Amino acid sequence: MQRLIGVNTWVWESPLTDATLPPLLAKIAAMGFDVVELPLENAGDLTAEAVRDALGGLRPWVVGAMAPGRELVLADEAVIARTQRYLSACIRLAREIGAPAVCGPFYAHTGRLWRMDAAERTAAYAQLRRSLAPLAAEAEAAGVVLGIEPLNRYETSLLNTAEQALEALGPLLGHGVGLALDTFHLNIEERSSAAAVRAAGEHLVHLQVCGNDRGAPGGDQTDWTGLFEALDAVGYTGALTIESFTARNASIATAASIWRPLAPTQDQLAEQGLAFLRSAGTRSPGGQP
Repeated sequence: MQRLIGVNTWVWESPLTDATLPPLLAKIAAMGFDVVELPLENAGDLTAEAVRDALGGLRPWVVGAMAPGRELVLADEAVIARTQRYLSACIRLAREIGAPAVCGPFYAHTGRLWRMDAAERTAAYAQLRRSLAPLAAEAEAAGVVLGIEPLNRYETSLLNTAEQALEALGPLLGHGVGLALDTFHLNIEERSSAAAVRAAGEHLVHLQVCGNDRGAPGGDQTDWTGLFEALDAVGYTGALTIESFTARNASIATAASIWRPLAPTQDQLAEQGLAFLRSAGTRSPGGQP
């Protein structure tokens, strides 16, 4: 299966703005990518007109950034409402530029950790569904899906696995809400990344890929063959999008714990990942190259 291959602009820039967009997207297109992930870190950083003008032939996806102060659970109503307004801005941008999904860990700010017993977790899941419900309806009306991303245990204590996300999201799944998975987090939290993909099944709306060290996919410890076979098994036809980060950006690098360069240059990281995915990510339905 020939898959769409993409890259997140966080490999090079943060925050992404109308001013930095055109040269970066031109570079990404020239490298041979099909898809670009556009992070909207703050409402107003990107305008639909500027994005449409810069895309060329690239297909857009939108990702959100859950910075401190963005919470949908265990927070004041004013904080939750402000977070909902931010996510509404992400949905509007996606609709206006033709992006099929808005993806991210849309429940608490990245790095927020707290202990929960079973009853507290059940209550937090219920509050998450209540907070997401109006956004799910908005997304569904806009023809967009919210892809909720589980993170590893060092970045959140709420949703770490695909199974937890399926349990938490429950009745919202298929109604403006799905799962966005990331191989970096899968490598930490899942006993089998392939099994997690199979569990997500029809609800998998987006997949971010990188090496187990957050560098380029390929040549690392990830069981890529098993992962691609699982994607074929569940009929996933979405993109494989490289998400990594430059160590030079203080806010994003700190949030993602990027303390060292992951390639000689960021261009090489993207190019090496693209070359690997072009060869290994092309599978027949039986999983053979």
